[in-house]
Amino acid sequence: MWVLTPILPIWSIMPAKVETTPALPGLSPVGGKPVIARFDGGHLSSDGGLLVLREIEQRLDVAGRLAACLTDPRDPDRVVHGLDEIIRFRLLMIAAGYEDGNDADRLRTDPMFKLAMARLEGETALCSQPTISRLENLPDTRTLLRMGQTMVDLYCSSFRQVPRRIVLDVDDTFDAVHGAQQMRLFNAHHDEYGFQPIVVFDGEGRFVTAVLRPAKRPSGREVRAFLRRLLRQIRANWPRVEILLRADSHYCGPEVLSWCRANRVDYLLGVAPTSTLRRHVERLEASTAMRFAASDGSTKLRRFTEFYDGAASWDRVERIIARVEAGPDGVDTRFIVTSLPSGSARTLYERRYCQRGQAEHHIKSWKRHLAADRTSCIQATAN
Repeated sequence: MWVLTPILPIWSIMPAKVETTPALPGLSPVGGKPVIARFDGGHLSSDGGLLVLREIEQRLDVAGRLAACLTDPRDPDRVVHGLDEIIRFRLLMIAAGYEDGNDADRLRTDPMFKLAMARLEGETALCSQPTISRLENLPDTRTLLRMGQTMVDLYCSSFRQVPRRIVLDVDDTFDAVHGAQQMRLFNAHHDEYGFQPIVVFDGEGRFVTAVLRPAKRPSGREVRAFLRRLLRQIRANWPRVEILLRADSHYCGPEVLSWCRANRVDYLLGVAPTSTLRRHVERLEASTAMRFAASDGSTKLRRFTEFYDGAASWDRVERIIARVEAGPDGVDTRFIVTSLPSGSARTLYERRYCQRGQAEHHIKSWKRHLAADRTSCIQATAN
């Protein structure tokens, strides 16, 4: 005789059982505390700071502002990743230390990056490296100028209230390249091919703008054109702000001096020493050297003077400050030119002009932490 009994579903006779991963046994304690190693941590990430950067980017809307400068040539019905999303992903990659666009193929599925881009882990992956490359090669020269203006607007909007006066530290830095990039140039001083971008920070260390250019000393006409565009955009935000320009002797051309005077811009600029300028300080150099020789030689002796003179190419004489320093290696003299009518020579040189040295530290950080010298694209506009 056969007895038919119903077949029960397998889940009714074998209830689900969740087993925890056992800890790795046999680890010696440290400092009286047990050491436990487990393998059930799930997805882990060392890029938790992206969530903070996400909040900052959302408040500033950097990606959205830059994307508004671009014209998207793609078919709107087929767009998966918007321009602002691509830019935001690229910004977060660079800020997290992944400056190579190839890293996008690995990070596009990273749970922390997806969370920073407002996507859950199971949702669609972020954009790929080819998508980022197409974006980097999209802007033309006019578009890059609009994006540069947007960055200046971001700088101005970072202030809680309109400042009465700002200081702009202008400097250039060498960026070595190792490919056939457009606009690269051989620089004899560095004995390498590269670029020499102009970078601007303000006196408080805020980034203002930068422009990529060949690796050569900028001419006076080039600097004047650069300053004209920069100050036009700053004064579009702050019409009445007072501006002090600080830079080394690369930027002390007659075109720059004339333009600054005509546009209400004060300046503290280094001046290359000439025989004309040295004639004003010959006696001071000799007396300073004698005083140092008569001292115990433990510290350098520094003295200052000022006079009015100018190069043959200048259209008027200027207030020039000379710093004479005597030490074990001899006498060293530096000159600066200023439009500021008040302040002693020592104060203007030591407390005002020498502060521009901080800009060099800011540029180093800009290159080291944001990979600003990663200019490996062939097209100059992409870099």
